Amino acid sequence: MIQIAGLTKSFGDRVLFDNVTWQISDGERVGLTGPNGSGKTTLLKIFAGLEEPDSGQVVKPADLTVGYLPQDGIVHKGRTVREEAMLAFGTLLQVRAEMEALEERLGHPDVSDAEHEQMLVRYSDLQDRFRLHDGYNIDLKVTTVLQGLGFSQADFDRPTDTFSGGWQMRLALAKLLLARPNLLLLDEPTNHLDLEARNWLEEYLHDYPHAVILVSHDRYFLDTVITRVAEVYLRQLNDYPGNYTHYLEESQARLERVREAKKQQDEEIERIKMFISRFRYKATKAAQVQSRIKMLEKIVPIEVPPERKRVHFSFPPSVKSGRTVLELERIRKAYGPNVVFECANLHVERGDRIALVGPNGSGKSTLMRMLAGVERPDSGTRREGHQVVMQYFAQDEAVRLDPSLTVYETLQSGSPVHMVPAIRNILGGFLFSGDDVYKKVEVLSGGERTRLAVARMLLRPSNTLLLDEPTNHLDLDSKDVLLEALEDYGGTLIFVSHDRYFVEKLANRIVEVGGGEAHSYPGRYEEFLWSKGQRKAPAQGAEAAPRSTPPAQAAFRPGKARGSEAGTRDSAPEPKRNGTAPSDGRGGLSSAEREARRRQALSEARRRERRQKALRVQVSELEETIAAREAEIKALETQMASAGFYDNREAVQPVVERHQALMWEVGDLMHKWEELQLSLERAEQDLQS
Repeated sequence: MIQIAGLTKSFGDRVLFDNVTWQISDGERVGLTGPNGSGKTTLLKIFAGLEEPDSGQVVKPADLTVGYLPQDGIVHKGRTVREEAMLAFGTLLQVRAEMEALEERLGHPDVSDAEHEQMLVRYSDLQDRFRLHDGYNIDLKVTTVLQGLGFSQADFDRPTDTFSGGWQMRLALAKLLLARPNLLLLDEPTNHLDLEARNWLEEYLHDYPHAVILVSHDRYFLDTVITRVAEVYLRQLNDYPGNYTHYLEESQARLERVREAKKQQDEEIERIKMFISRFRYKATKAAQVQSRIKMLEKIVPIEVPPERKRVHFSFPPSVKSGRTVLELERIRKAYGPNVVFECANLHVERGDRIALVGPNGSGKSTLMRMLAGVERPDSGTRREGHQVVMQYFAQDEAVRLDPSLTVYETLQSGSPVHMVPAIRNILGGFLFSGDDVYKKVEVLSGGERTRLAVARMLLRPSNTLLLDEPTNHLDLDSKDVLLEALEDYGGTLIFVSHDRYFVEKLANRIVEVGGGEAHSYPGRYEEFLWSKGQRKAPAQGAEAAPRSTPPAQAAFRPGKARGSEAGTRDSAPEPKRNGTAPSDGRGGLSSAEREARRRQALSEARRRERRQKALRVQVSELEETIAAREAEIKALETQMASAGFYDNREAVQPVVERHQALMWEVGDLMHKWEELQLSLERAEQDLQS
């Protein structure tokens, strides 16, 4: 589909790509990975035609359409959200506008017969094109994508100027997804998305029919979406089939092989040099010496990338808090007419690892501020436990840093004396090396300030951490440093993160924020999603539940969170199902409990079978309805094409209107058929499992 041949790109004396040849085929989803500054964004811009290579070429088909989403910087003005999203269908909108103009003109009494006939031919061509490109579902597509990315119905008619930069990027992403280019280039598409929107985008990209190249620091997102990894490695692109986890394993194995080959080559070179040095002046060995000199000149040194420094860090020790750490009781909080919490309750115990989840604007940061004591509730009670030593990392923590201090001084200030020797290692783990540590905070970028704020947090003792989006602007290596430190953290952890992998690895309890309340779910995020799906299933009827089996059977099971205070919390119990407690894994079930579970499994299998049959009936009935409507449309089109049909324009107007209404109805019915067909496929998969 698209290929680069002999591509070279450099900036000054820094070479990013050297004679690279690579290609991507239609339908592939490629994750582009590599260290910061290795050239990932530059390569996306070359594919998008925004940058030119120094040499080589990019070979594309003539009809290739390319869509590029940068990390930030896109601003929309002068339209509503719906109008801006509609621009993705620019050509179809022009066709629809011309069709509407022709419909109005066809009913005008002063149109001549010849002109009338020409307009009918033109209208028929436009209608065929509009139908072929699924134009009758434009409004439905726009609504689906905007809502999937977090826009509410009330947002659709708001001016785009009133939205923040993050929402502007969501709108730009929505337009790209609606336009469906043949090559979709996404540079950190999840930066501005909450968990719900990320989950939706994962599903959307998984079914995307064309090629996708994306850069992301969200490991779970990469694992879910991509089918292949392209690693920027020593100015080349190396391919690894499979997801990101498989790439990590294979790339490490490959790196070990390269290091071993380099070691053997160095040893061989050393032996050759020793031979040359020993026998250089012996006449009897002159021919052999010259042979080895030539051999040495022909050796191409194996290049090994610099080893990425792995920083393992533990929080400084702190006193042990009481069993109850924090408690909010009957909390109410409002900002003018906007009521964020009406009567919220939350109890936090020592060793809890709580992830606050919910869509943007639901009140997660407000709840964090009230837990931290930074903001008071309008009513209700906040109680703090015994000997609680708290650290609160706010979303705007980066702007609170003293701009007059250097990077090193920022970490040194307020750190325990015994932690000062670890400062250099911590800074290296967050990409501050060499002379970077002497930079003033005031000259750092927003991302660098965030990394510095996270590094500072790691050096201060506490037994309770409140973290609001600590992973923003962190690359994968920096996230690993923070994640490993938090996994070993022995205190209580409450955090907000839109990184699914981060949540899966750390949380043993989920608190869903929204609707003025905070609902608590024991267990991990996967179990929380399963629990929500089970509760939604009865209300949705025929619609498929997100997950029909408990998450313990899911393929993806991240490592357990650790913590000296967590104890048995490390493996949080699954929620009860139909009043029956899950197995403790020790084989201690009674015969009555085993029988109850057997009956429950049998009942579940029967329920799935009934649901599958019901869906098949619905699909069959809908297909009959669509066939009937299409037959009626065909009959009307035959009638409309007959000679003299338009002689009496008043008499034919109801026929034209009926034809138009049927076309719209068939479009809606086809969309419903696709949804039912998808639900049926999922039901069949559930039945087989």
